[in-house]
Amino acid sequence: MKKNASILLVEDDMNLGFVIQDNLKMHGYQVRLCQDGKSGLKAFGESDYNLCLLDVMLPKKDGFSLASDIRKIDSEVPIIFLTAKTMIEDKIKGFNIGGDDYITKPFSTEELILRIEALLRRSSGSSEKTTSGFELGSFTYDPADYMLTHPDGNKKLTKKEAEILKLLCEHKGKVLERDLVLNMVWGDDSYFNGRSLDVFITKLRKYLISDSSVKITNIHGVGFKLECHHVK
Repeated sequence: MKKNASILLVEDDMNLGFVIQDNLKMHGYQVRLCQDGKSGLKAFGESDYNLCLLDVMLPKKDGFSLASDIRKIDSEVPIIFLTAKTMIEDKIKGFNIGGDDYITKPFSTEELILRIEALLRRSSGSSEKTTSGFELGSFTYDPADYMLTHPDGNKKLTKKEAEILKLLCEHKGKVLERDLVLNMVWGDDSYFNGRSLDVFITKLRKYLISDSSVKITNIHGVGFKLECHHVK
C-alpha cells in the first residue's frame, strides 16, 4: 500500500460519506470528500490523487460521466464505483468507461479497504504524478509553483492560468474539450465563465509568444489543443 495515498471520494449521502472518509483516514489515507459530480471534477483538477471512489448516482454530474471526464485527463488513476445498483449492464458500462472496480452497497469497510489496497498495489506507482514539470519548447512549466520559465525571463501565473495550462500540458497534442476545462477550473460551464476562459487563453498565448513552436490552437466548437514538438 502506498503510504499516505490520496483518495478523492465523491458521495452525495453525507452520512455514508463521512463514515467512509473517517475509516479511510484511520487506515492512513488522505481523503477529499465531495457531494456532487461537478465539485468532484473540480476537486480532481485541483490536486493529485492516487485513487478515486465515485458513487454512481450523483447530483449535477453522475458517477459515470465524472469517471469519463477524469479519464480524459488521467488514463491511469484507479477508479472504484460505489453503487446500490446490481444490474450487470451498469457494471459493464462502468468498466467500459475505464473503471477498475465496482462495489455494491451495503459493503463492509474491510472489503472496501482490501479493494483499495489491491488496486494501489496493482497500479505500482503508475498513478504518481511527476513533479518535474513540462517542457514546452524553450519554456519550462512547473505547475506546483505556477511558474513559467524562459531564458528571457520567468512568469508567475495566476491560479486559473496555471490550472488551464496544466490541463493543456496533460492533454499534449490532443483536443482539450472546452466544457471539461470550464467544469474542472470553474466548476460550471456558464456563458460568463466561457468568456473568462477565452481571456485566459489569450493571456497564455501572449506568455508563450516568444517560442513559435508552442501554440494553443482553437478547435472550433470543441475546445483547444496545445501543439508543441517538445512537450513531455
